[in-house]
Amino acid sequence: MRCLIVLPTYNEQENLRAIVGSIQQHAPAADIVVVDDESEDGTGALADELSQEHPGKVFVIHRPTKDGLGRAYVAGFKFALERDYELVMQMDADFSHDPSYLPQFLDEIRDHDLVVGSRYLNGISVVNWDLKRLILSRAATGYVHFITRLPLTDATSGFKCWRREVLEAIDLEKIFSSGYLFQVEMSYRAYQQKFRIAEIPIIFVERRLGRSKMDWGIIAEAILGVIRLRLRRG
Repeated sequence: MRCLIVLPTYNEQENLRAIVGSIQQHAPAADIVVVDDESEDGTGALADELSQEHPGKVFVIHRPTKDGLGRAYVAGFKFALERDYELVMQMDADFSHDPSYLPQFLDEIRDHDLVVGSRYLNGISVVNWDLKRLILSRAATGYVHFITRLPLTDATSGFKCWRREVLEAIDLEKIFSSGYLFQVEMSYRAYQQKFRIAEIPIIFVERRLGRSKMDWGIIAEAILGVIRLRLRRG
């Protein structure tokens, strides 16, 4: 099945060439679309360079404004659906999601509609996080489960593989979240529609280079957004 890997970027010039190379090593049949949110460090220009080096395998979407991770993913998902990809992967560009797991995702998706990479399926599998961030992440999944009953051990994971049928059924135009809540909303909508969801264990490693995009505004959106998600109809 044709697979497209959606790679959102904002100031990832230090990581982009290496992550594209690693993806191609572990999933050589997959194509890649870099969705750049007008990076200030030359990431967009580097993405164009990689696209020229790998014609037909690496694509670039330049978004004129930075309006959230969710909007970047939606742009990448629409790109995939318009070009008839059967599988769509999403992952971070900073090596916190190890491309070596890609073959496992592609194997597991044969029998499921959505595969989620979980940091907590086999205990705690996180490297280079302080205790506060670990507690926050675990609390977020517990909070999401309490409000929505979403049966995932890692509700906020952004390492996922989708069948196109799920993305079509979710209706991307109705997605309201823009930050990290996007991960919860997408999985919850798949769960609501009774798609087959599986988790595989991954080890999450905090970014090698660059700066984290997490801030208190993103956290606040997630706390309030989960309630909105539970109450929203359609």
